[in-house]
Amino acid sequence: MNWQDHETYIEIFPPREFNFQECIVFLSRSEQEVLHQIIDGTLYKAIPVEDAFILFKITGSRHVLRIDFPIEPPAPEIRSQVAFYIWGWFDLDTNLRHFYELASTDPILRSVVENYAGLRIIGVPDIFEALTWAIIGQQINLTFAYTLKKRFVEQFGECLTFEGSTFWVYPSYNKIAEIKVDELRELQFSVRKAEYVIGVAQAMSKGELTKEGFLQQGDYLQIKKSLMAIRGIGAWSADYVLMKCLHETAAFPIADVGLHNALKFQLGIERKPTLAEIAELAKNWEGWQAYATFYLWRSLYNDIT
Repeated sequence: MNWQDHETYIEIFPPREFNFQECIVFLSRSEQEVLHQIIDGTLYKAIPVEDAFILFKITGSRHVLRIDFPIEPPAPEIRSQVAFYIWGWFDLDTNLRHFYELASTDPILRSVVENYAGLRIIGVPDIFEALTWAIIGQQINLTFAYTLKKRFVEQFGECLTFEGSTFWVYPSYNKIAEIKVDELRELQFSVRKAEYVIGVAQAMSKGELTKEGFLQQGDYLQIKKSLMAIRGIGAWSADYVLMKCLHETAAFPIADVGLHNALKFQLGIERKPTLAEIAELAKNWEGWQAYATFYLWRSLYNDIT
């Protein structure tokens, strides 16, 4: 991790293959998003660090990100953890050069990667948030998924206020482990989704599920199998968590509707491609399916400026 501490602010120096503005475009895709705010091109987010909630804001360019702390600069060890969080959030450890080389000869990816060069997979570093967001988004459209998440966060999360704005932090698994299914039903969760979300929270509160535990398994297929053993986590959800939280570049949510819509557009066809056709198209993406998927998702947001 390449960063510098200036006591009242920190600077992060991303790899060459990084474009902050492209990341901002992706983060701007839903007006219902409740876990970060973008104000005049500046990205604001609050996260839990140790026993406190820290609000930071990011301004940046291709070469440097400046992180300020609007309320007050935290202690050095907290600033270090914020830097580590941001480095992982923007997936800055991943070397994209091989992916770009691969994409340069791929008929589907070539123009997409050229258009959005520097985009990184915007992650979900917290495993509880990643698992439950994957569950919330199952079998509903993205707009309603964001509505459910907003209700969930505002009902059970914590928040900070600064200059009249409210900055929310995702609910803790310890809190959700104690609630009842009916409390989520009141937010329009289905019975099954409510049970799954609470089940994940209870397993985490018992120490049965941890991000470190999944990462220690090492092998992509083994981690996917372990994720799918969780009630409510199927193949799509497992690959989503692998892609967005565990930094697995080979993760491939092949059944994703957004991926199908993007491929339909890129191929210029009237119907969505079949799973067999997608598998054939993706043969050249081996090891980089997650990034191929993420860039194709980005192509769906051409109307965002």
